[in-house]
Amino acid sequence: MDPLKEMFNKSFFETFSREFLKVYAGFNSEKFLKEMLQNLDELSLNQRMRKTSVLLKKHMPNDFIKSVEIMKKVIPNTKVGYTNLVFPDFVGLYGHDCPTYSLEALRYFTQFGSSEFAIREYLKRDFDATLKVILTWAKDKNAHVRRLASEGSRPRLPWSFKLDRVIQDPHSTKDILESLKEDESLYVRKSVANHLNDISKENAAYMINLVNSWNKSHPHTAWIIKHASRTLIKKGNPDSLKIFSYEKNVQLSVENLKLSKVRIKLGESLSFSFHLISKKAKTQKLVVDYLIHYRKKSGELSPKVFKLKDVQLKPKETMKITKKQLFKDFTTRKHFAGEHILEIQVNGKIFAKHNFKVIL
Repeated sequence: MDPLKEMFNKSFFETFSREFLKVYAGFNSEKFLKEMLQNLDELSLNQRMRKTSVLLKKHMPNDFIKSVEIMKKVIPNTKVGYTNLVFPDFVGLYGHDCPTYSLEALRYFTQFGSSEFAIREYLKRDFDATLKVILTWAKDKNAHVRRLASEGSRPRLPWSFKLDRVIQDPHSTKDILESLKEDESLYVRKSVANHLNDISKENAAYMINLVNSWNKSHPHTAWIIKHASRTLIKKGNPDSLKIFSYEKNVQLSVENLKLSKVRIKLGESLSFSFHLISKKAKTQKLVVDYLIHYRKKSGELSPKVFKLKDVQLKPKETMKITKKQLFKDFTTRKHFAGEHILEIQVNGKIFAKHNFKVIL
């Protein structure tokens, strides 16, 4: 069972329906609740959210704007968080006949949760007109609205469809990123970094050229560039390594890779250690990662790169590095029994590996 979907549970919908009844006397809260709870256990997180939007449409006024005005009065009395995505989801589903009003509603609702998924429905239907509005949001006083400008226009937003226009023409969101490259809010900066990281997957050269044009001495900008470059750094992209002065011509060996055990039960941790041994007569700036090739349900192996540490390896120095990795099922990863592989990567290159087994 997905524990996240329990955010939309019986207790939530009881409170939710009461809040609507307080604002809209015509709201049949008992009927809404009965219909909402029917077969609820069978639905996933986002299926529960979508069913909520559909039933709200059924039990609210036929006029879309009247319904949204009611929702605007309800949302300040709700708990800020993921469950508030119901409000923009409603607008994403039913507001396309009045886009100007709907976009302003999404701007308002995002301050209580996020409109990042719903805004993409408008970008899909009229990219240019919607982007023009989003550009103004990048200069908004509210950090949630500024973040929406970046997050909603990301090429590859998780749990949503790709924005092919941005993938094909990454320059289309340049003005948004330029407006936010020094943003004081970490919440916003994380989104900008993720947006750039998305771009790097298809348009690495464009992304690198863009961040190279920015003032890296500004701490907020430097933070964004560092986090935006994570995928390219892990791949050992030479132009990305150059941005941070990582060693291009790495000369070292990874020796004595040792695992605490070679048979891991679910719920246990794998501890491992190894030595970095310099083979160069000057200090090398290095980014050290490790990969775990997880066994998939199909039996194939799928690599996942994990950040380990940045190091300055002095001439002829030997440095010992240790790490512990927990093997536990999460909503984002389920483990399967069989052979796995641990690899040590430095500046995007594999230097050592060791096999081990996961036992369920």
